This record gives sequence, C-alpha cells and structure tokens, in this order.
Amino acid sequence: MEKITDGIRKDYNLERLYEHDINPNPFQQFSTWFKEALSSKLPEPNAMTVATSTSDGKPSARIVLLKNFDERGFVFYTNYLSRKSLELTNNPQTELVFWWAGLERQVRIYGRVKQVSDEESDEYFYSRPLNSRLGAWASEQSQVIASRKILEQRFQELQIKYTNQNIPRPTHWGGFLVVPQQFEFWQGRASRLHDRLRYNLLKNKTWQIERLSP
Repeated sequence: MEKITDGIRKDYNLERLYEHDINPNPFQQFSTWFKEALSSKLPEPNAMTVATSTSDGKPSARIVLLKNFDERGFVFYTNYLSRKSLELTNNPQTELVFWWAGLERQVRIYGRVKQVSDEESDEYFYSRPLNSRLGAWASEQSQVIASRKILEQRFQELQIKYTNQNIPRPTHWGGFLVVPQQFEFWQGRASRLHDRLRYNLLKNKTWQIERLSP
C-alpha cells in the first residue's frame, strides 16, 4: 500500500461556522455559500458528487453539474437510461456532495429523487449549445462501445441529419429533482476540529439544526 506523505497535509483556518451565524433556512444558507463559491472563482462550483445504489445496496458515485436549485430542491440532467438513472428509478434516494476546496467547505444533501416535468426538461435542453444537444443523442450513456471512433461517427451523422433543423429532446434524456430531507454544512477548522452543522427536516416541515462532532 502506498503511503500518503504528510507533505500534502493542510490545516484549515479560513472561516468558522457557528449556530448564531447560520441561516435557519438551509436553502438560503446553501445559496449564500454557493454565491461565495461563484465570487471566489472556484473551478466549476456547481460540480457535485451524486451517489446512488442498487436495490441490493451496491453503491456508485460520479460527478455531475447542478443546473438549478430553489426551495423545491436541486436539479441535474442526464440520460434516463444511464446507470445512475436506472439506480435512481429503482432506489429513488441520493446524497449530493459539494466540495469547495478554496473555501475549505463541504455541503452534503440527502434527499428523495423524482424526474422533473417534460416542460422543465425541454426548457433546459433547448438552452444548451447545439453540440451538447447532439451529444445527448449520440451517447448511449453507460453502455459499452467498441471504440471512440464509433461515438464520433455517430455524432457526425447527427450533425448532418440535423443541419438547419430543430434538434428535439430525446425522450430518454431529462432532469432529476432531489428533494432534500437533510443538509450538512462543513467548515474546515484547525487541528481537524471542523465545524459541522446539520439540518433535519421534521414532520411539521420545519428544520432542526444540530452540531455534529468532527
């Protein structure tokens, strides 16, 4: 086993996270942190890990891009025939993880998952660049292919097919909405004594805030 040297160890000292400073609404707290990530010019601050598992508990995780959020939840788009989509269909719950290294912050969001409406998927699909729309047709996401050349050839054929034509949204492509039931906001602190504040959604639809030991 390769040892990770202490030379890459980093102590965290940028910020603190106290109960009296945090917004009682986790969506507003996330919005504040997300805006700070944007203004800090971090690379792709909307990148997030999406964790899924099969019905018998086999986990998988990957990075996707958050495309919208409001008090309904958090939306990302994908191929509905992909591995992640099939797992979310069979086990409609996930945890999202945002890691903003430049701010020494992490956010975890656990929630239930459902597909967004066709209208919402259409609106986002038609806002995408032309080649991204073609890519949604070209890629049979998560399926084995013999070579990259096959994918590129398929893409070129689609470019010809849809020359000067509207590109329809594939019925197998659209959005998922993650409806949060729990948030955790993590702020790195010195000596590994990190701040962790967790919001739990109660039955009366209010949020309970509690501190977790690091």
